[in-house]
Amino acid sequence: MAGIDILASAFSGGNAAYLADLYARWVEDPDSVDPSYVDLFAALGEEGLAIAKDASGASWAPRHFEVEPAAARPMPAPVKDDAAPKPGDAKAGGTPSAEAVRAAADDSLRAMQMIRAYRVRGHLEARLDPLGLQIPKQHADLNPATYGFGPDDFDRPIYLGHAMSNLLGGETATMREVLAAIRHTYCGPVGVEFAHVQDPAQRDWIQERIEGGRWRDMYSAEQKNEILRQLTEAEGFEAFCQKRYVGTKRFGLEGGEVAIPALQAIIDEAAHDGVRSITIGMPHRGRLNTLANIVRKPYTAIFSEFGGASFKPDDVQGSGDVKYHLGTSVDVEIAGHKVHISLQPNPSHLEAVDPVVVGKVRAYQDMSGDTATRRSAMGILMHGDAAFAGQGLVYETMAMSQLIGYRTGGTIHLIVNNQIGFTTVSAHAYSGMYCTDIAKAVQSPILHVNGDEPEAVVFCARLCTEFRQRFATDIVLDIVCYRRYGHNESDEPAFTQPTMYKAIRARPTSRTLYAERLVREGAISAEDAAAQWEAFQAKLEDSFKAAKSYRPNKADWLEGSWSGMKQPLVHQPGENGHEELTGVSRDVLDEVGQALSLVPADFDANPKIVRQIEAKGAMFASGQGIDWATGEALAFGSLMVEGHRVRLSGEDCQRGTFSHRHAVLIDQSNQNEYVPLNNIGPDQAGIEIYNSLLSEFGVLGFEYGYSLADPRTLVLWEAQFGDFANGAQVIIDQFIASGETKWLRMSGLVMLLPHGYEGQGPEHSSARLERYLQLCAEDNMHVCNVTTPANYFHALRRQLKRNYRKPLIMMTPKSLLRHKLAVSAVADMADGTHFLPVIGETDTIAAPEQVTRVVICSGKVYYDLLAERREQKADTVALLRLEQIYPFSDYELGEALKPYANAKVIWCQEEPENMGSWSFLDRRIEAVLAAIGHKSTRPVYVGRRGAASPATGLARTHASEQAALVREALGLDGASA
Repeated sequence: MAGIDILASAFSGGNAAYLADLYARWVEDPDSVDPSYVDLFAALGEEGLAIAKDASGASWAPRHFEVEPAAARPMPAPVKDDAAPKPGDAKAGGTPSAEAVRAAADDSLRAMQMIRAYRVRGHLEARLDPLGLQIPKQHADLNPATYGFGPDDFDRPIYLGHAMSNLLGGETATMREVLAAIRHTYCGPVGVEFAHVQDPAQRDWIQERIEGGRWRDMYSAEQKNEILRQLTEAEGFEAFCQKRYVGTKRFGLEGGEVAIPALQAIIDEAAHDGVRSITIGMPHRGRLNTLANIVRKPYTAIFSEFGGASFKPDDVQGSGDVKYHLGTSVDVEIAGHKVHISLQPNPSHLEAVDPVVVGKVRAYQDMSGDTATRRSAMGILMHGDAAFAGQGLVYETMAMSQLIGYRTGGTIHLIVNNQIGFTTVSAHAYSGMYCTDIAKAVQSPILHVNGDEPEAVVFCARLCTEFRQRFATDIVLDIVCYRRYGHNESDEPAFTQPTMYKAIRARPTSRTLYAERLVREGAISAEDAAAQWEAFQAKLEDSFKAAKSYRPNKADWLEGSWSGMKQPLVHQPGENGHEELTGVSRDVLDEVGQALSLVPADFDANPKIVRQIEAKGAMFASGQGIDWATGEALAFGSLMVEGHRVRLSGEDCQRGTFSHRHAVLIDQSNQNEYVPLNNIGPDQAGIEIYNSLLSEFGVLGFEYGYSLADPRTLVLWEAQFGDFANGAQVIIDQFIASGETKWLRMSGLVMLLPHGYEGQGPEHSSARLERYLQLCAEDNMHVCNVTTPANYFHALRRQLKRNYRKPLIMMTPKSLLRHKLAVSAVADMADGTHFLPVIGETDTIAAPEQVTRVVICSGKVYYDLLAERREQKADTVALLRLEQIYPFSDYELGEALKPYANAKVIWCQEEPENMGSWSFLDRRIEAVLAAIGHKSTRPVYVGRRGAASPATGLARTHASEQAALVREALGLDGASA
């Protein structure tokens, strides 16, 4: 009974209120309190319940408790010397005295409070900075005196229960032993933040691994030599480049070389646990080292690029990029399994690659059928400390990590923490305590580790991988190191950080320190360590000599899932576009149409949706009146019948911003979902349509990454309004527009951008068409502003029916979604039909030789022109539609213009003169007119005047402007054009 007496006595005095709260929560949910209290509470049993009830005066039936703020809780009073248990201080029969019971319980509880404080805040005193400049201040919560323990108490045995045995090796320990254990675990070269994680299983798992992970004792001499070998290759590569390429920018890894053993540990651990594809994203610092020592790009190839040679064969087109932006991939064998490792190319826009990597990982998982556990493919994202804290895309990417449409089973974030960003110290770089604080928003555990402790780094790297594989969530490894040289190798860092760089110059390298340690331990001899270095330098010297004659003989861009694709030829002026036939048999169209026209009998669809579905049935019955949303659904469905998956994401895209798509129906009684396109037939592929988080940058990057991995799935991203894509401009500029020419990476991504002037103000009018056209060259992407559902249908199907891939930028309509004239016949999508880059006159007007004016336009303004022409019976005006603006269809436009040889040629657009297509098309249309010998030598511009804002926000002004430009284009009432 002594134990229960000791424990029960704790519910008296100053501890009562605090323990009552903890005990109540433990009764309701044992996992809700720190494991260190479990043994104590469990020991109370039935008798303890009565004691606790008496102590608190409350009912102990499980209930919710208001948790008192920690600052308001009474701190247990210090134990007085005369209250400490003494030999023989017990009642007759061996029962301890009341004083002894109270003192022992008090010791246990106060010790456990301190241990918990170390678990939560021990990282604040961890020895993380290898330079020794950042010396942690003592924190009150980690001071034994805070809990009433003075020097005289350090050698008294304290009962702490079974829950502490992993940390202490037993249930009883002195305060001196407790401090040694918890400071070694939580205040050494590893600092752990996991108290913010709400999942008890995750917290308990990390605590168990950290408190049981004696990393200094867990490596054999052979394993230590392997770590040394990896450090030798990492440091040796940088040292060789520094010697051979003096003053050449390479953004070396010096000071952070331990990242290479860390990466290797992550990859090895993942491969042993079933991961077969690993995609790495990283900034430029350390990229060459990672390419060489992780992704195994030949040293010869890298040295050849240092000499100015291209990374691609001579017969492959493209501008290329600097060597520290490039990526590559390799298949390696680990633990008897083939593992594909790829490093994604990336521009200097830090963190832009993050969502691209996770998108690729998601695609790999989907292609392999790993949609339940998502463990077969994994992403590793490397970061700099300043970028991790400063770039909002980091949060956008992490915010996607547990969303149903974007989860990938967790990403491992590895931060090479140089403690400086270019010249900016941490005090100016982020407001929190650590650069990693943003990760707490998604409850990712964070491990901080001293970069000059390679064994600790490798231990943490493996722990991170185990955690990811077990819990399928993100985790962060923050390797605190330094940057031995400046931002680049020609920079002088002492200009701005003299104290830091004085310490760096005086400090031996990580490899040197570790080799010396292994020599002292007897794991390797000094001679063998030196020989290892010399042998590697000799290997690099041989590669350096061979680089002079090195020529790449193949590119890896059309291998793997891209096998069978071809590099397209660039369109030459005057060439016929030769559009592929993309029509579909009427049987397939009817099959898809039937699925779109039915919902299950037991599905309670919204009555308004039912009317839309009935209207679709009427469309297919008549073969007429196919609207925009139905044309899109027919494109999706026909591709799915042919075995292609479809993935569409964006803000509110299931319903559609303009309530037009309704691709996912919601049961009005129970919120269940029904996707008509997934119910076409038994052998079809599937469609995934996800309403995204409110992000453009992150989500567009994710979908681009998905398209890089899977060329046989139609991948689409829809902007809420077209110009919202501005928030993702880096992805558009650096990846979508130029990724193929820079890095030999094709993408078939489709961007759907609502566009059209409806009097809804600046942000809801223009998708900034001119910005995409400014990026167009070398047939890098397709930019379209189509006017019919059938042409939209063909544009989507064309994405997968060519033997190459190009991004498609599609200006999509708003008012035309329900416009009675913006419809197509089913026959326009049937066998033998294809995309029309130019649509000539389709209305009944005067004979071609009587036409006095030809108006070329694109998109929604066509219907405004058509309506006014019909209203005014302006039959001598012909309307031509340029459906594809780039690649510019000069041949097709010339053929459409030839019948009107004597007419004046107008270019009409809704956008201001400094926006839209005019600046891009002006000289191109002029060249077409010259080529066909047309009477007009230049087109005449008609549209809004140049403006700083894309559109007015005043409805009356909009209507006046729109009416004026339409009448001017048609030459009505003596208009100037």
